[in-house]
Formats: sequence, C-alpha cells, structure tokens
Amino acid sequence: MGYPRKLTRRFRGFDNFAISFTIINIISGIFSAFGFGMGAGGPLILVFGWISVSIMVLFVGAAMGEIASAYPTSGALYFSAGKLAKHHRGAWSWYTGWLNFVGQIGGTAATGYAAATFIQAFIVMQWPSYTVTGQSTVIIITVILLLQALANTYTVQLVATLNRISVWWLLIGMTVIVLALVLVPTHHQSASFATHFVNSTGFSSGVYAAMLGLLVTSWTFTGFDGSFHMSEETVKATVNTPKGIMRAIGGSAVAGLILMLALVYAIRDYTATASASAPPVQILIDALGPGAAKLLLLIVIGAMLFCGLANMTSNTRQIFAFARDGAMPGSRLWHSVSPRTRTPVKAVWLAAVCSFVLITPAWWSHTAFTAIVSVNVVGLYLAYGVPIFLRLRLGDEFQPGPWHLGRWGKPVALTAVVWIVFSSVLFMLPHASPITPTTFNYAPIALGVVLIIATAWWFTTARRRFQGPVSYGSPDEVAAMDLI
Repeated sequence: MGYPRKLTRRFRGFDNFAISFTIINIISGIFSAFGFGMGAGGPLILVFGWISVSIMVLFVGAAMGEIASAYPTSGALYFSAGKLAKHHRGAWSWYTGWLNFVGQIGGTAATGYAAATFIQAFIVMQWPSYTVTGQSTVIIITVILLLQALANTYTVQLVATLNRISVWWLLIGMTVIVLALVLVPTHHQSASFATHFVNSTGFSSGVYAAMLGLLVTSWTFTGFDGSFHMSEETVKATVNTPKGIMRAIGGSAVAGLILMLALVYAIRDYTATASASAPPVQILIDALGPGAAKLLLLIVIGAMLFCGLANMTSNTRQIFAFARDGAMPGSRLWHSVSPRTRTPVKAVWLAAVCSFVLITPAWWSHTAFTAIVSVNVVGLYLAYGVPIFLRLRLGDEFQPGPWHLGRWGKPVALTAVVWIVFSSVLFMLPHASPITPTTFNYAPIALGVVLIIATAWWFTTARRRFQGPVSYGSPDEVAAMDLI
C-alpha cells in the first residue's frame, strides 16, 4: 500500500474477527439502549427492528469487506476513499477521515458511559444509599478511559489476547443470561407480545417513534470497521479482514436476536420496567431476584469494558494512520510508535482525552448518552458510506481484492449507501418531545462543530499540503524502510 511497516502482524484471522465482534458487542449494545427502545416502538421494534437493521448492516459490511480486501491498511476508510475517488481525492479522504475520527471517539465515549451507568446500577443494588449523579458518572467514565488507555499502551499481543477472551466472555455470558431468563422465571409474555407497539417519545407519530427505535440496533452494529483498521496487523489481511467483518456482523445478528427475545419475553410489568433507571436491570431483578441479577450484571459490565477497550484500539489505529499522512494537528507526534511495545502510544492517549471531552456534557445533561450514541452512529456510518459510494461511482473500474462480491458488488453497495443516508438523517433528528435543553439531541451540534473545523482547516491550509494517502515509494523502497 506504499507505507513502511511499523506495526507488527500478530493478529490472526480469529483476532481480526474478535475485535469487530467485541466492538459490536451485543450485550453492551442491547443492554445500554434497551430502555430507549422500550419507549420508541416497544417489543415490535426491538425484535423486528433488530432483524431488519441487521440485514441492512450485512449489506454495509459486505460492501466494506470488498473494499477492505482491496486496500488493507490502518487508514481503512479514509485511505480507500482517497484511492477510489476520481477527482478531489484529498478532500474525499480528508472528510472521511474526520467523520471516522469523530464517530470512533463517540463509540469509545458512549461505551464508557454505558459501563459507568451499569456499574452504578450494581452499586445501588449493593448499597441502596448510593446516589447516581452526572458528576459521579463522569468520574467513573474517566477512570474507565484511563484503564483502557493503559491496556492499549502495552503490546499488541496483550490487546489480541484480551479480545480473544472477550469473544468467549460474550458468548458464554450471553448463553448464561438467556438460559437464566428462559428457565428460571415461572411467567413469560405470550408469543404475540413481540408485536406489541409502544410510543412514549412524546411525538404523536407512531411511525416516527418506530424509526427512532431503530437506533437500538444501529448503535449496537457500529465499529465493525475495527477489523479494517487492524488489517496492517493481521496475517493474510486481504482475506481475513473482510471475513472478520462479515463473521462479526453475522454472528452478532443471530446471537443478538436470541438475547433480545429473552429480554423481551421476560418483562413483567412493562410500564414499571420502562420507567426504571436501567430497564434491563429491572428485568433481571423481576425475573431472577436481586442476587442472581447482580451476578449477571457483572457479566454485562465486563462485556462493556471489553467493548470500550476494543473501541479504543480501533480508534487509535485510525488516528495513527491519519496522522501518518499529515492530516491531524501534531501529526508527527500522533503517528509515532513506541520502540518497546510497537504500539502508537501517543495516539492511544489522544483517543482517551478526546473521548473524555465528549462525555463532559453528562455532568449536567441526562440525555447526553443518546447524543453521544448518535454522534457515534452518524459519524461512523457516514464514514462507511463515502468509500462505498465512491466504489459504486467507479463501477467496473474498481479493482477488487481476493475477497469480492462479483456481479453483486454494485447492487450491494447501492443498498448500503441508501440505508446509510436514511439512518444518518434519522438519528440527527430529535429523540424526545417536548424539546428542552436537557432533551435536545446535541449530535448535530457536535458533528457540525467537527465538520466546520475540518472545513475551515481544509480551505485555509490543508488543501495545499494534503492530497490524500501518502506513498513512501516503490515496493522495494518501502521494504527497505521497514523497521521490523
């Protein structure tokens, strides 16, 4: 791809799959957003929205996998956008990179927020006198980000090992939760309960509420570009990277549907559960009792911490690659690699600090989580959409890698782009009514600030010096530069 090799290839095919599977993280995604879905569509959207969105995400993943096979680099989306564009390659690459950056920062922040919420739910169960505040939430998130940054500071092998553990943690944990919810309670909802529709968003339109409920599944299915970003550290990357993406999405779709059904049918009092501070926790308590609920809650918290760790790893590689091409302030600093650990340590800490900045509104706003989630979903999916759109526009001129879709490449890419545009517009809209300073969706503002800064920077200086991904020379010249 034109770069000297600085990162070690220690990720096997399973490791590549593991990072996307861990970031998608069905336990983290479903448990953190389930309460929002109970009010925005209810069981009907939680179940059938999961199925429909999963199918659309498979289209996105397949289109991305085809591109990843052709351009397996840490730069991933912004690199491929620069290579696929016929004109203005620098601009396409620039905006894709910044959308990817803000989306990944949002993913790390949102996962930390979710983990802090459920940690405090556990504390309240153990010590009822504990009071949850915005300040305590931010402090716990800060500690989580610090620990995840420390873990990412050490070797790639450590991160790969933790990701392998996380896969089994997710699969075994999901199995335990599902079996407990199916076998222990004496009462379950009837089969028709999956068609029950609820709209407590404050908006009169049921259709609008139902569409908002799709955020539950869309928020879960983010971050599978992690396999793409780890491709420079993956053996046989042209095949293992797209396979990692597709296996992560497909496996998560099936396992997530099982977990979703188990939670939905275990609901006792719908109104009381929906109004609880953490509805999935209330489901566990009602179905299993507080003792068992606390044990299962530890599984959920562990899954969220693993998810945040993998999020930060992927985030770091994107920062490293973007800085390597001179597209960030202080680029020389952020793309440096520790000679001892062979990891981009400075990029790790930049990712942690930026995620901390994004979660600071949680100090005073109780809707900060949905805003951060929207930043994550919209930022990432727009970044996914740009190279897919450019590949579609390129048509038969696109040169695929070993893993490709053949004649289905263009219709799959078109379907993916349509879904990305639709979902991105939807998740920038208000999530609750009446609209007040505390219920306002701050995602358009956060995304707008990033795009304004990126645009101003582009037209003042960047367009004259950034022309997209940099080539360091011919294959032989680059091989001579390799440090390992």
